[in-house]
Amino acid sequence: MDSALGARPGAGRVTIGDVARAAGVSIPTVSKVINQRDGVAAATMTRVQQVVADLGYETSLVARSLRSSRTGVLGILVPEFEPFSTELLRGISSATTGTGYELLAYAGLMTGADRPGWERRSLSRLSGTLIDGAIVVTPTTALSSSSIPVVAIDPHTGPEGHATVDADNEGGAVQAVEHLLALGHTRIAHLRGRADLASAQLREAGYRSALTAAGIVVDERLVRDGDYQEEQSASAARDLLTLVARPTAVFAANDSSAIGVLRAATDLGLRVPEDLSVVGFDDVPQASITVPPLTTVSQPLAELGSRAVELLLTMLRGEAATDHVRLSTTLRVRSSSGPVPRD
Repeated sequence: MDSALGARPGAGRVTIGDVARAAGVSIPTVSKVINQRDGVAAATMTRVQQVVADLGYETSLVARSLRSSRTGVLGILVPEFEPFSTELLRGISSATTGTGYELLAYAGLMTGADRPGWERRSLSRLSGTLIDGAIVVTPTTALSSSSIPVVAIDPHTGPEGHATVDADNEGGAVQAVEHLLALGHTRIAHLRGRADLASAQLREAGYRSALTAAGIVVDERLVRDGDYQEEQSASAARDLLTLVARPTAVFAANDSSAIGVLRAATDLGLRVPEDLSVVGFDDVPQASITVPPLTTVSQPLAELGSRAVELLLTMLRGEAATDHVRLSTTLRVRSSSGPVPRD
């Protein structure tokens, strides 16, 4: 057996025939062993299992699905790999450990006109033969027509027609603005997120409602588009911070936008928080290492991922699953927010 194992250096993908030859048995025997069927002597089974391990043989996901109608793989579909989705993946990975399922992370990498509907195209490529179910991050459309169980995290349109997990976006925004109001700020700007996302709409609604509740009329000149992007937010912030009556604080719809505000403030020679307070949303890892460290609304990103796994596994077992899970947010006060500057 040693000579057989040594005969395939650099020879490419190991096949079931390679295993059979190395173990000195037939291909049907190897098939019985890897599919845990009866009719194979214990010694033979041990020998085949050892060869499988030594050669690193893996069965094809497609072949496995054709045999059992299951692949044992969960798909994680994201539009792109960025800080938000990366943190979600941590929670998803942790929650999947020990379940018997493997993970397949797939980025649609769609932009512009291709972006709407990216998840449906991705699901059609993967469903049935590669994955048993999917967790889709920020899908653009409802996915209730999918042929496999699907859980959406922070969908564009909010809870609609399928199982979803999200955070309290509006409540979190209220927390952020109330924090700034308590510090004495009244000219509070908002860099809103992508117009097509329910999360961005809810965060803007929270900003507006908190100001209104404090008796402050929203100054529309202080509301700008950041699109959840650092560069666009930095540009919008430069415009805001060069107004004659500039804001003393900015609530950004996500941490990437808030980081753009910090950059713009530095470029203009403004000190944070002495001259300008900045608050973000999400609490991605970069938020704690900015200069100064960013005050932000913390979404429980890892828990969002783990709760999505719980919902999906429930659905795969054929059990009734909760339609919608909404998790609370927490304000993380760091050094980027402080009292309103004195005149």
